[in-house]
Amino acid sequence: QVQLVESGGGLVQPGGSLRLSCVASGIILRIYTMGWYRQAPGKQRELVARISSSGNTNYVDSVKGRFTISRDNAKNTVYLQMNSLNTEDTAVYYCDQEARGVALAWGQGTQVTVSS
Repeated sequence: QVQLVESGGGLVQPGGSLRLSCVASGIILRIYTMGWYRQAPGKQRELVARISSSGNTNYVDSVKGRFTISRDNAKNTVYLQMNSLNTEDTAVYYCDQEARGVALAWGQGTQVTVSS
């Protein structure tokens, strides 16, 4: 059974940083594309960043240059380093496991709140 568990969210001031982690169990992480998504109140869930099994990455325009997705296959973990946070980054952040563009599993989410 696949389980994805996110952590690392919290309350941070504008301009601050957070690192989110997504620990996977029940899968061999290295063979999958993994993604980070977010959902703000009243908005649809949106892709933030994605990393392929070969390490190729892509980001939504609003986070380019500020966020970095990475993976440690030995630890079965995917990370999202978030710098220069602003209030528009406030959302619940989710990681997912993907294959052929389809989400196979989701984590429960971790809340990120950017506020002074």
